[in-house]
Formats: sequence, C-alpha cells, structure tokens
Amino acid sequence: MSSSQHPIALRLERAVDGPTKLLAIVLFLPLIDGIFPALILAGALDSVVGILQVGLLIFGGSAVLAVILAEMDGSPREQATIVLVLAVPLVALAAIEAALAPTIASVLDLVIFERFAALVIAAIAAKTASARVGEYLPRPAVIVGLGFVASIDLAGASLVVTTDLELVARAVAAALVGVAFALAVALGGPWLREAMDIDRFRFGSAVALGVLPLALLNLVPEQAPLAVLVVAAVLAFDPGGEPIERASEGTVADGGDGEERETRDRLLDHERAPWQ
Repeated sequence: MSSSQHPIALRLERAVDGPTKLLAIVLFLPLIDGIFPALILAGALDSVVGILQVGLLIFGGSAVLAVILAEMDGSPREQATIVLVLAVPLVALAAIEAALAPTIASVLDLVIFERFAALVIAAIAAKTASARVGEYLPRPAVIVGLGFVASIDLAGASLVVTTDLELVARAVAAALVGVAFALAVALGGPWLREAMDIDRFRFGSAVALGVLPLALLNLVPEQAPLAVLVVAAVLAFDPGGEPIERASEGTVADGGDGEERETRDRLLDHERAPWQ
C-alpha cells in the first residue's frame, strides 16, 4: 500500500482492482472466512464489551483504517456513502450467520471449538503484525474448518433450525460497531491523515487481537483487548508526524494490469520493512 503496507490489506489489494472492492473484501472477510461464526459459537458476543471488541477488532480494525485513509479517493461524504452501501449486506449476512449458529452449535463440542476460535484470532493477529510470519500460517478458514472437524459431536445433533433472536441482535450490533468505526474513519479522514500513524495503530491492534484469544479462554479480563486497543489508538496519535499519502497521490499506480501492477508489487516489496 502507499504508506501503511498493512500485510492483510496488501495481500488482498493484489487480488482485486479498486479501493471500493478492497474495502468490501476487508469488511466481509470475517464472514467469508468463518471467523465471525466461530466467535459467535465461542461466546464472544455474550456481553456488551464482547460486542464492542468483535466490532472494532474483527469488522473494523487497522485494515479498514488503512484502506480508507491510504487507498480510497473522494470526499469524506463520498467515502461515507460507500461505507453505508456496504453496511446493508454486511449486517444482513451477519444476522443470517448468527441465526444459523444455534443449529451449528448443536453438532459441536463447544469447549473444543472455543480453543480453535482462539487459535484463529491469534493467527490473524500474527498476520496483522507481520506479512512474513503470515506467509507460514494457514488461512483462517482452514483453522475454522479443522476446528469444526475436531469438535463435531453428532450425539447432540438437531435437524431443526433454531433461531436465538437475542444472539442475532448481538451479531447485528457487532457488525454495526464495525460499520460505525469505518464511517468515523471516512468522515474524519482529512484530520486522521494528518494526525494518525497507521503502522503504529496496526501493531497496537495486532496486540489487541493477540489478547482477544486469552480473553475468550478466560485467561485475562474480558475487557483487556478493548483496553489495549484504546491505548494503541492513543499511542498512534501523532499530529506532528508525516501525513498519510493516498495511493492516487503517490508514484505507484493503484490497480492497473500487466506491467503496471507488476511494477507496483516490486516497489511495495522493496519498501517493506523487515518485520513486515
């Protein structure tokens, strides 16, 4: 990416053309990879703090921040409109996955599955912190799939689809928290580009993600990941630092095909820091 070089967003950017598609994939990735259903089954949405943490760290987080600030063109209002358009299917899909969760839970040993849910979040934290470490880790969908196989328990299986409306409401709330985060970043983009150090926030959010599995396993206080994220946001506040440059303002083309894309990828790899 032009300035943040967020490992996850950078990998996705090479697979799609255009910042709007990139933002859509980043927002929907937890639903596509099975991360969000795994967290639902692990009980991550059982409290208000849990809803906030999932919304900010899973649906929001540093990847959404990096895409909006460093990749998206247009005015804050135009960017906010894109976020709101994406919010409709995002919230709908989150509700559908939450509605199916009780039926899925009936065929799983949730104690075992919770450990795989914690493992997938730890893997995402590692991928967020370091692209090179992420190259050696399996995709989140693979970890979730292995967790499903390892924890399946057909003895308690139910063929009846049951819906927990309260759980659906919590899932919708978590998705809306992520949307609110993206909307705030879009509307505050001009100021954030002058006052935010994206990479510093990325490392802080990676630490918060790393603490989340510990909270799921009750090894640290439930609100610890949220506290770490708040500290990360404070430490990333750097009004005297170098302003964030959008991709369209840099020397590397955004999108493109053939030689143009290959040139951009070489430049990005050359500029990547050792820990990335």
